[in-house]
Amino acid sequence: MARSRPPLSPGARLLIGVGVGVVALAVATAIAGAVASVIVARKVVEVPRTRDEDIRILSSTPTTITLSLTDDTRTPGRYGLFFRQGAGHLRIGDILSMDDETVTRALLTVDFGDLSTATRARSSGWFYQSPRELGFSVEDLEIDTPLGAAPAWLVPAAAPSDRWVIQVHGRGVTRGETIRAVPVFRAAGYTSLLISYRNDGVAPDSDDRRYALGGTEWRDLEAALDVAVARGAKHIVLMGWSMGGATSLQGALLSQHRSLVRGLVLDSPVIDWRSVLHYQASEMGVPFVIRGGVLRLIGTEWGGPFTGQSQPIDLDSLDLVTRAEELQVPTLILHSADDGYVPANASRALAELRPDIVTYEEFTVARHAKLWNYDEARWNAAIRDWLTALEASIDQAEIDQRA
Repeated sequence: MARSRPPLSPGARLLIGVGVGVVALAVATAIAGAVASVIVARKVVEVPRTRDEDIRILSSTPTTITLSLTDDTRTPGRYGLFFRQGAGHLRIGDILSMDDETVTRALLTVDFGDLSTATRARSSGWFYQSPRELGFSVEDLEIDTPLGAAPAWLVPAAAPSDRWVIQVHGRGVTRGETIRAVPVFRAAGYTSLLISYRNDGVAPDSDDRRYALGGTEWRDLEAALDVAVARGAKHIVLMGWSMGGATSLQGALLSQHRSLVRGLVLDSPVIDWRSVLHYQASEMGVPFVIRGGVLRLIGTEWGGPFTGQSQPIDLDSLDLVTRAEELQVPTLILHSADDGYVPANASRALAELRPDIVTYEEFTVARHAKLWNYDEARWNAAIRDWLTALEASIDQAEIDQRA
């Protein structure tokens, strides 16, 4: 006959209960962390369908608009405001008055949409709607990318030129973002090609409709380079804005036409995605351990079913701080110390590692991809002076080659 076990003491029962509770808590915490990692990872690679309209429109007249006070609305300069989730767009100028809660600014124009019933908006550095507003001749193109025809604007130089700049916009916007750069390049004798690329809402979508953070988008830039070369471009500058910076860097490293890429201009660029994603997750209050999970999800094959990616993102290949020695062309980086979205630390690091070819121009107050808006004169001068030096080096190289 089996002996019955002696009853557990109250202390033992307490220890077992605590142990079970700890295990349950650990399991629950792990599950919650995994779920949070998936949510954040999907946000990184998904194409946004809506945008956060964090500015309240309080009142307007034909020449003024009063808005809630935010970091964006209090910043001097000229800006665009989208309202009604992109169904409307207006432009604002000088700050006319400001208190602790509101700011009144000059209303420059309402480009489209019904402002009278709009209550919320979001700020944008995107100022112009079409390069035709600048008064230049514009050709509408379709570039044959690996995924199909992608629209582009071609703004010819004032006189025939073999010097071209290809403009690559950032994440969540379209080629209109880059129009601001056309005048300074045209004044320097450059033809401007403003392109679209996969998943930007204008160019064809990829099968998974996910961003690759520059890892595949550069192939659409390659198609644009094909067009430029076919039309006689011999000296090409790539200009990338935000994620377009990462895309342009990949093009400069990988393109079959990289020998013709003579320089890079990068506005608020992503130089290293890991630092950007850690920063953005930290701003959202995401714990460090979950941030690591996010990077693993988007960077591994097994993460695909959770994020919707058809292929993982090689974050190492997109890290131009660790790959700094591979950069071969003169590069101008324009970045604001208080960017608020893409921290400037990687831009500074690349400039420190490659002072031989990287010129770093740091702004303050300007925020993300709005440096032109905040201080147009300084922004234009930085690019103009850098182009002058670049052109002198190109001319000297051609003289040396003929000698």
